[in-house]
Amino acid sequence: MELSVLKIDGSESGKKIVLDERIFGIKPNDHAIYLDVVQYLANQRQGTAKTKDRSEVAYSTKKLGPQKGGGARHGSLKSNIFVGGGRVFGPKPRDYRKKQNKKLKQLARFSALTYKAQENKIVFVEPFTMEAPKTKEFLQILSAIKAGGRKVLFVLPENSANIYLSSRNLPEVKVITVDEINTYTIMNAHSLVLVDGVQDILAARIK
Repeated sequence: MELSVLKIDGSESGKKIVLDERIFGIKPNDHAIYLDVVQYLANQRQGTAKTKDRSEVAYSTKKLGPQKGGGARHGSLKSNIFVGGGRVFGPKPRDYRKKQNKKLKQLARFSALTYKAQENKIVFVEPFTMEAPKTKEFLQILSAIKAGGRKVLFVLPENSANIYLSSRNLPEVKVITVDEINTYTIMNAHSLVLVDGVQDILAARIK
């Protein structure tokens, strides 16, 4: 597949890019995408949820009444049946992180990129800089290259503070570097805007 590289005003720069079949033209593996997305979402969890059980509640352990002679046999106010008592089987801090091997993660990323290429949801734009953070100017660029309207993933070859700050207030736009690209962000976006040079970095990292 061959795509034109656009200027930030929406016109064609004259440069054509032939998408690498090893990245944008593989046979997609849906299960690999599923495993990688599950891992990504699990790794975002803090795992700090916690409740107190009856051994941690700050109540007296004094027995409320006699064991026999009428009434329920309550041991103390720490029982879970009382308001303020300990919780039974409540959450405890835990690590939700999962591991995936590098080959599977690469297969998942390339499968996601292949889907976007098949759907014609990839736009290449020539490298550009912004002298200062300007959200209005960034919106004009998105409109010119016809990438706005729905969720857009903007991928840069290297970090640019001004471009990132210009997009920070836009809920439908996410700007990342090629080092941060992952299966979840690709699949969660409606379209991809790749700055020329990103494809070469991805190709250089194929193992």
